[in-house]
Amino acid sequence: MDFTPTERCVDYRERLLAFMDEHVYPAEKTYDDQMRASGDPHFQPPIIEELKVEARRRGLWNLFHPHPDWGPGLTNAEYAPLAEIMGRSHLASEACNCSAPDTGNMEVLTLFGTDEHKQRWLVPLLDGTIRSAFAMTEPDVASSDATNIAMSMVRDGDGWVLNGRKWWTSNALHANCKVLIVMGKTDPDGPAHTQQSMMVVPMDAPGVTVVRALPVFGYQDREGHAEVQFENVRVPDADVLAGAGAGFLISQARLGPGRIHHCMRAVGMAERALELMCLRASQRVTFGRPLSERANIGDWIAEARIEIEMVRLLTLKAAWMMDTVGNKEARTEIAAIKVAAPLMALKIVDRAIQVHGGAGVSDDFPLATFYAHLRALRFADGPDEVHKRTIARQELRPYRVYAEAARLEQTKADATKGAPG
Repeated sequence: MDFTPTERCVDYRERLLAFMDEHVYPAEKTYDDQMRASGDPHFQPPIIEELKVEARRRGLWNLFHPHPDWGPGLTNAEYAPLAEIMGRSHLASEACNCSAPDTGNMEVLTLFGTDEHKQRWLVPLLDGTIRSAFAMTEPDVASSDATNIAMSMVRDGDGWVLNGRKWWTSNALHANCKVLIVMGKTDPDGPAHTQQSMMVVPMDAPGVTVVRALPVFGYQDREGHAEVQFENVRVPDADVLAGAGAGFLISQARLGPGRIHHCMRAVGMAERALELMCLRASQRVTFGRPLSERANIGDWIAEARIEIEMVRLLTLKAAWMMDTVGNKEARTEIAAIKVAAPLMALKIVDRAIQVHGGAGVSDDFPLATFYAHLRALRFADGPDEVHKRTIARQELRPYRVYAEAARLEQTKADATKGAPG
């Protein structure tokens, strides 16, 4: 493995760091002021659109997209350090048109969409003029097991009729959200992994209703996490992605790269939290000495550096494997980072909050927002327990083979003993 950044990666990294320092960090206060003045938690503040214009001008646009026709065509290993940088501010990913769930949806439409889908939805998404949402999780089933998805998708003439409820449909309340990718069951009695399908559904389709916005630890994220009701929503055959029964396959193609993005953004949050912790500890004095001179604070800072470096290296290894041997062969590493990165970042953010005292849980610093986002990330794209199950099954595979071979040998031996002499 060689994690030396390519010349192209170094170039984008330097340009992105300059953009962050010159525009993104200074825009955070303006963003807060505009959001407060609007009184609308899902308002699209003008500063975001200004940042998008500047990012495009600098060539920092669609950095995530692997296809050279739609973006710079970076590899996972090249994009990973850029995702980390963008993770340091809640404004950066949208400014560069690299926000979830749009990134995953754009990749799905690129891989599985028709020419009409690409023209109607993918091109505006790539241009940043619309946003999208992904409707998979349901309130009435354990959605960590995708085969549980129960939304009814019933054949009717030359199309389908959708009925059911989704929730945690992130981005559905964004002012510019225009389209959903929806997962449901088209063949409830078929094989477990071909029962599901994914369909493209406009937000304004008759029968689609946003019931409510779900808060996260009391926060109403601007893009929203919606509960959405589908009542007799009609979808033509042409809007079934890759044909009926391909939903599970598409979900696996969609979630692999997205987990790399999430995890590197988590590393970026941890880096910024560590910076804030060091700054605060150096400036605040208690009982006659700076906090930085307290042994426990020094331990926290040292441990944070060690933990960030370990998770970053593991994430880069996963990205390198995705590039060299494919997502399937990298599934253990992808599962590992999805567990490790949010846990690591949560620990560091929590300690940074502690060093900041009451200020840490206020909105004067990004730490409380980071914490809420990272805690939710332990569910997004599959909870920790599902990823640990994947890792454990891979680790146990050779032992299961050994145990099965031993069992067969024992069966043969028992049969030999019982045979007539």
